Amino acid sequence: MFDNDNFRPGNKLNLKEKSTDYSAGYASKEAAQERTEKNIDRMARMQDILYAQDKYALLIIIQAMDAAGKDGVIKHVMSGLNPQGTMVHSFKRPSAEELDHDYLWRYTKALPERGRIGIFNRSYYEDVLVVRVHNLIETQQHLPPALITKNVWKERLEDIGHLEKYLYRNGIAVLKFYLHVSRQEQKERLLARLDEPDKNWKFNAGDLEERKHWDTYRKYAEEAINATDTDYAPWYIIPADKKWFARMAISEIIADTLEAMKLEYPRLNDDQKKMLAVYRAQLLED
Repeated sequence: MFDNDNFRPGNKLNLKEKSTDYSAGYASKEAAQERTEKNIDRMARMQDILYAQDKYALLIIIQAMDAAGKDGVIKHVMSGLNPQGTMVHSFKRPSAEELDHDYLWRYTKALPERGRIGIFNRSYYEDVLVVRVHNLIETQQHLPPALITKNVWKERLEDIGHLEKYLYRNGIAVLKFYLHVSRQEQKERLLARLDEPDKNWKFNAGDLEERKHWDTYRKYAEEAINATDTDYAPWYIIPADKKWFARMAISEIIADTLEAMKLEYPRLNDDQKKMLAVYRAQLLED
């Protein structure tokens, strides 16, 4: 039986202990794909109510190592959503303008409006991952040296925690997914980008450099997840070696989350209901 709680990080996450392939515990690839389609339908129905109610928003964060399947999740799982109520942001290397602001600025200005679903392909967590791995806080981010102390990463994680609580208190639900792919599976996917002509465009030599820092990225990801996993902004560790399973799991969690929000279409008061009959009569007379 599928249980969303199986993918929560627990009291202290250790990614070495988390499987990257959970597919053996599920019926079949075909059954998972069928369930994904049903979940997409559920998401679409709930998105319509979310948009109409215009009270809440949903922010979906997807973090992962390179080639873990982030783009595929967005393409396949979000395929049934109404583009009018969905916003996808992919955060690349920050611009000069963005570096002249606080590190959360470029993310907060991309937050979804009420009634919308926002999807972050990478997020503010990059500022405690890639920035930390490559020490970009000293070489690129324009901070006063006195603020770059031994506690700076702990402080950034506290900032992120405060931001997510602020979002929760303002009606923005936050779901965070870490696509947990094995080093061997990443290697095979990178090789496919080299060997298959229609995937050549996906290959980035920088991915090989980042691969050298695999253990460091995993260590910092564990620290970030352990520090920021909460009931109001939960993390889910998604086994990602099988793309079809990852897509099914994420679609299930999103659909369940939307349904748990108890969304309702706006209800008309008595005066508004009376006016409906007036408007109907006007149309019939036209």
